[in-house]
Amino acid sequence: MVTGTSTDVGKTVVTAALAAAAREAGLSVTVCKPAQTGVAPGEPGDLAEVSRLSGVTAVVELARYPEPLAPDTAARRSGLPMVRCADVTDAVRALDAEYDLVLVEGAGGLLVRLGAEGFTLVDVARALDAPVVVVSAAGLGTLNHTELTIRALSAAGLACAGTVIGSWPDEPDLAERCNLDDLPAVTGVDVVGSVPAGSGRLDSAWFGAAASGWFDGTWLKATLTAR
Repeated sequence: MVTGTSTDVGKTVVTAALAAAAREAGLSVTVCKPAQTGVAPGEPGDLAEVSRLSGVTAVVELARYPEPLAPDTAARRSGLPMVRCADVTDAVRALDAEYDLVLVEGAGGLLVRLGAEGFTLVDVARALDAPVVVVSAAGLGTLNHTELTIRALSAAGLACAGTVIGSWPDEPDLAERCNLDDLPAVTGVDVVGSVPAGSGRLDSAWFGAAASGWFDGTWLKATLTAR
């Protein structure tokens, strides 16, 4: 599972980077997006970006709503059916039987309501007993947001597989540099990677060649071979 401390922290690019690294390691990879919002029918969404960057073409989107809102709100306003937690877990289990690695990208932050009965990525991760990667911002505010997210995971009995900085600037300021040390100290979870700012603008060849280098090598190898 790939979640974020909020929206626009780099979940899609981190998901693509993990997919590209796994593909480079010779694994078969698929990516699932339970609910995509803010994208009209026929328009490219997050999974199109994952495919463009990583080269992974096996992607599954379970629901799509046109307004850029939380999925449950977007579903109600559109009159379209809400996705159910069972829809997500059933889809992931089916993919898991076919692929070496299944990545599930959430929407917004960890506790965003994804669909019917207000389920969140916590419910999906718990049902699947899946580890969760948390994507964080680099700058001011990230200590609080990241600790809150990881505390929510811990309270649910879920393992955080690591924190990844979704967009690391070319010239980090003082707060950003300090956060690299402070994030593990306040959360108890290692920062296992950082994606350079602007990586989402790379073409697939450059992105694929660089992606594995954005993660701690020992962590990446253990994560990709955990199965």
